[in-house]
Amino acid sequence: MSSKDTPTADIPVVILAGGMGTRMREATESLPKPMVDIGGKPILWHIMKLYGHYGHRRFIVCLGYKSWSIKEYFLRYREQLSDITVRIGDNHGVDFHHKPAEEDWEVTLAETGLTSGTGARLRLVREYLDTDTFMFTYGDGIGAVDVAASLEFHRSHDKIGTVTGVHPTSRYGEMRVEGETVAEFNEKPTAPSGFVSGGFFVLQREFLDYLDDSPDLLFEQAPLQNLARDEQLAVFAHEDFWMGMDTYREYTMLNRLWADGEAPWRVWEKD
Repeated sequence: MSSKDTPTADIPVVILAGGMGTRMREATESLPKPMVDIGGKPILWHIMKLYGHYGHRRFIVCLGYKSWSIKEYFLRYREQLSDITVRIGDNHGVDFHHKPAEEDWEVTLAETGLTSGTGARLRLVREYLDTDTFMFTYGDGIGAVDVAASLEFHRSHDKIGTVTGVHPTSRYGEMRVEGETVAEFNEKPTAPSGFVSGGFFVLQREFLDYLDDSPDLLFEQAPLQNLARDEQLAVFAHEDFWMGMDTYREYTMLNRLWADGEAPWRVWEKD
């Protein structure tokens, strides 16, 4: 089966969830940043719901800082959502009542080290990547990104990677774009203009050859820069809402949007 024939439900989504969130200490002292709530649900859940809306069901979560809290969340997922009766005594057991509609997700929770770089984390989960194409994103950015359209766009060209380009209000990875191709990728621009990386990627397995075995390898540096230099990175333009939850201010803004019923990324409830 060619990569273009692989059903969306079989294409894995790799999510980086191992960082310490040092710029959000108000919210991450006891939790990893992907577990910080937006409207009572971890931002990691919001990201997965976005992908799930477009047909993805296989997730590979790269763990690091306070990894057990993420494992526990998914291990106890059904218990958190259901009414339960606990029988205490010789006939010990648990009954679940009013079972809610559950997401049909398969979640692989991979320990990728406390201090591993973003590129190193991806390399450490390569054994779980069993398709020619995979999705890749961060556990702290959300948007009304049409990931199905980004996958369709990726399949329309022959390049190894596709990055979603956004217009954020703050500076992230700056890209110089020529047509539909990323000509240059800079992690920290001094004079940003045009598109920046929104962190939603579609990649071919060949991209793994751009990763070395350095434990502090950063995905955003040599791997992406070399991919762009080889003219193998295309940009999928996203003109709608996107925001990284990089500061406490952004955390507050995302929660306010959710509370006001104005969260643009809540696409799973708009059909």
